[in-house]
Amino acid sequence: MRMSKSFIITTKEAPKDADLKSQQYLVRAGYIQQVGAGIYNLLPLGYSVLENIKKIIKKHMDASGAQELSLGFVTPASLWQKSGRFEKYGKELLRFKDRKDQDFVLGPTHEEAIVECVSGRVKSYKQLPLNLYQMHLKFRDELRPRFGLIRGREFVMKDAYSFHESIEDLNREFDVMEQTYRAIFDELGIKYAVVEADSGAIGGSGSKEFMLLASCGEDTLIICPNCGYASNIEAGKRKRKTYPSLERELGEISTPNLKSIQELCTLGIAPYHILKCVAKGVRMQEGESKVALFFLRGSDELEETKAYNAIVKQESGAMELFDIESEELEKRGYAVGFMGVGCKADFVVFDCEVEQGEIYLSGANKADTHAYVRLEGVSDFADLVAVQEGDKCACCGEKLSYQKGIEIGHIFKLGDRYSAPMGATFLDRNGKAQNFIMGCYGIGVSRLISAIVEQKCDERGIIWGENIAPYECMILISNIKNEEQKAIGEKLYAHLLSQGKRVLLDDRDERFGAKIADFELLGIPYGYIIGKELENGKVELVKREDLSKQSLEISKLFGE
Repeated sequence: MRMSKSFIITTKEAPKDADLKSQQYLVRAGYIQQVGAGIYNLLPLGYSVLENIKKIIKKHMDASGAQELSLGFVTPASLWQKSGRFEKYGKELLRFKDRKDQDFVLGPTHEEAIVECVSGRVKSYKQLPLNLYQMHLKFRDELRPRFGLIRGREFVMKDAYSFHESIEDLNREFDVMEQTYRAIFDELGIKYAVVEADSGAIGGSGSKEFMLLASCGEDTLIICPNCGYASNIEAGKRKRKTYPSLERELGEISTPNLKSIQELCTLGIAPYHILKCVAKGVRMQEGESKVALFFLRGSDELEETKAYNAIVKQESGAMELFDIESEELEKRGYAVGFMGVGCKADFVVFDCEVEQGEIYLSGANKADTHAYVRLEGVSDFADLVAVQEGDKCACCGEKLSYQKGIEIGHIFKLGDRYSAPMGATFLDRNGKAQNFIMGCYGIGVSRLISAIVEQKCDERGIIWGENIAPYECMILISNIKNEEQKAIGEKLYAHLLSQGKRVLLDDRDERFGAKIADFELLGIPYGYIIGKELENGKVELVKREDLSKQSLEISKLFGE
């Protein structure tokens, strides 16, 4: 491609609302163009990078035995109503009516659509296992789209769905997909971690996330530097902590204005002997709101995803947790700041590290009063704690640390989460109808463009790997008005094209400084500079990664 004829338009100024380097560089270099909140055009350079990433994904997915198809971007709402997600998914699901007043959605994910596709067509265990995938446009109506392609509303995803006759076969395919994803991300040349994760709105019995390591990442990862244990903080585990028993006389004590854990510690008690009560509102599927109380040691913090999952186990109609105002709690009769053991609520859950039979300082459920109580008769326990840096690894006992990451892939064990409500069955080896056992495997394809740039850039611009760069090399004619430079540039351009190289020729009538600045910004792996060295029968080859240079004999360059 000749730059003088291309739709490559670079700018010096970064967009005012761009916080991350990836968003700044991709806009400045003419890879993407914002057209709305969380909606971007992929310009020729950006589209080329997307297609190169897709080629790598397709190669490994096909090698795994998966088959590519394409499902409709628009999905009938009736399918989502069958699965129970039409209301539960939340406002991120864009719902609309067509001219016949029928309900549809723009698919953020396609579990329902793939079940409908397979149901009735795959009738026997003899047709299993089956893995179908697509690389398709998705839409999620994010409340706060930001960071360019990293959290957009419209995006390209690779989503695969597998169908099995047994959990054992699902586990086998899950491992195959994990290894396939590792091969994909290894070929992309990025640093990533595979972490235990929460299944979120997709559901299912287990999942793993693939996280690109970057300081700007929205996700906090729990990492063990010793044994390699890694988890998203939402699903993080730690070695159970042990504490000495508290010996105090049971009964109430006056605690005027002592509400916080820090204030209560002035009584001469350690925070881990205090029971913290965290109140949350629970929005139900029917629209009503309920109250949940979570009890944990005062030295710990509540992890809200874990808390929500604990409520869902009790009542599947729970949609989300939200912060409930003190005034609302007071209206409902709660002694705010002094709530404790014995307090009544729609849901009451204790953290699993709070031990029965032990004495704790707890709110006494009346103003200005706490009580030393022996915890007894509790039945609802769950892991509620947010793992902190310095906590010990549950696997090896070493100290855990935090890292930031960007989610680029996620694999799920769905079981019959979708096949059961949608009535999708097959005949097993005994001729009996059974629900399909399913897995789900996603990669954020367009997100990868921005995520990779966050890891592969410097103060000058982008640094692409050769396999995903829009062009493998760039020829910079220092002075286009110099006939000798222009002739050698044209000759080299034709020579490289004949070898099957993807080449960008900068034949613009621009200053050399502007050309080299664009080369550095665009991130093309190699640049051939045709300038002053031509007098010595040489051209310069610049490596974008480290800007190192070497002189090449023109005669050897053409194999003469």
